[in-house]
Amino acid sequence: MTTKPTKPITIFGPDFPFAYDEWLTHTDGIGCVPSQQYGKSVAVIGAGVSGLVAAYELMRMGLKPVIFESGRIGGRLRSEPFPNAPNVVAELGGMRFPESATTFNHYVNALDLKTRPFPNPLTEAAGSTVIDLAGKQVYARTSADLPPIYREVEQAWDEALNTEAHFIELRKAIAERNATAIKKLWDPLVREWDDRTFYDFIANAPSFKKLSFRHKEVFGQVGFGTGGWDSDFRNSMLEILRVVLTDCDSRQHLIVGGAEQLPRGLWNKTATDIQHWPAGTSLSSLHAGATRPGATKISRGDDGHFQVEDIYGNKQSFEAVLATCQSWLLTTSISTDESLFSQKNWMALDRTSYMQASKTFVMVDRPFWKEIDPVTKKDTMSMTLTDRLTRGTYLFDNGDDQPGVICLTYSWMADALKMLPLPVEKRVELCLDALAKIYPNVDIRSHIIGRPQTISWEADPDFLGAFKGALPGHYRYNRRMYTQFMQQTLPKEQQGIFIAGDDVSWTPGWAEGAVQTALNAVWGIMNHFGGASHEHNPGPGDRFEQLQPIKLED
Repeated sequence: MTTKPTKPITIFGPDFPFAYDEWLTHTDGIGCVPSQQYGKSVAVIGAGVSGLVAAYELMRMGLKPVIFESGRIGGRLRSEPFPNAPNVVAELGGMRFPESATTFNHYVNALDLKTRPFPNPLTEAAGSTVIDLAGKQVYARTSADLPPIYREVEQAWDEALNTEAHFIELRKAIAERNATAIKKLWDPLVREWDDRTFYDFIANAPSFKKLSFRHKEVFGQVGFGTGGWDSDFRNSMLEILRVVLTDCDSRQHLIVGGAEQLPRGLWNKTATDIQHWPAGTSLSSLHAGATRPGATKISRGDDGHFQVEDIYGNKQSFEAVLATCQSWLLTTSISTDESLFSQKNWMALDRTSYMQASKTFVMVDRPFWKEIDPVTKKDTMSMTLTDRLTRGTYLFDNGDDQPGVICLTYSWMADALKMLPLPVEKRVELCLDALAKIYPNVDIRSHIIGRPQTISWEADPDFLGAFKGALPGHYRYNRRMYTQFMQQTLPKEQQGIFIAGDDVSWTPGWAEGAVQTALNAVWGIMNHFGGASHEHNPGPGDRFEQLQPIKLED
């Protein structure tokens, strides 16, 4: 896609171009708190990747994170083992992670987790891809195998990005980590495009205007990289541009054995480079092996400290709180004193728009899809993109001597809502019926073993949606949430409580955003306790004035 920069693309900005990966790996460390603050407790609400990263780094500084979790460790990195097959998992949440997510991958590497390429459409890892649109199928191994209309769409997309969005120049600046050049190009786009939808961009780009509606339809159904884009057509074009600028939608990997290993690994990881706590301390050992129950109330006591109450009515006092749960929960599941955030921040927290998402998986006896059909000389079954109910079907090969996994459907928004009221058995039947129209000679049912796995994230009371999908006009809300860790000028009553998570970030739905905002909060909490970054390794708050996201007028 377009000209490739000579240096690797990473998720470096564009809104806040700070090198989190370099900050983490600097030999001087990310900072420290005064020794008199050692052992002070910080409440961390949520044991997803953002909460676990923040808690791990706060522990290393000598503070005592106390994690509250109403469900299970992992958040939306949820790897569900199939019954009676503990080594075969369905990735109900995050399942593909781009190489450009260098801060997230820092923790993947620190835990020695094994990865391999994700079987996205038209990639070598997928083997083959079938695109089924309007009842017609196309079999392809690479994009070169596709009919002309697909190449015309791809060329129009590339041209639109290059002519409308300074794409080549921005990518070069991101690859070179040239923050000045990035902001010079990106900040004017924010002013110009804050009220622009993804579909408006496609509909009005000159390269698409000369094509038919069918071309736009193909783009929405199939897209390039991870699949179709039409579920995002209502979203802000700024959000889509961030994804493609930073290679979030390409060169993706899965974590062998399940992505949930990362947050669980941080929970159990013993830290040697640690202040105050003895060598070998872990988050698990600090918690005697179990997180605290879910939090139901956050308030400020008469002594100025925070009081967190759990589901059993137990109350504990803290000098700082980090909320990594999805923002809506601060007005639904968790009774949060209104005075803890400004009314502008409450507006941002409550107006965040979440996307629905649904997945249904089955375990099969073997990766039968690799077998070559003797008549067609093609793979028996392929990674499949379609306009039918299933939308995206992914095939996971665990080895010829192991059960395989088929993600029958991964769908968003309206397609996900079609599944919402249905039990798992009905979901499977609908998916199999749809796939039978694409593969009439393949008996998928005969290979299914065990019990299927499914999820609708909007139906989970701990999440209420899969991930944020910013709408036009939401840039100001996003900025308020993202910059909340800079608290030096906030009124006293709003200091000491922090927010983090991918919905606070500029890259919702990507674990990198959860990690980056966790590290912002770590810097903020360190500062709150009178600590500081090391002189030769300034943190995100130290560089904020130079790098801060552009502020649009209210």
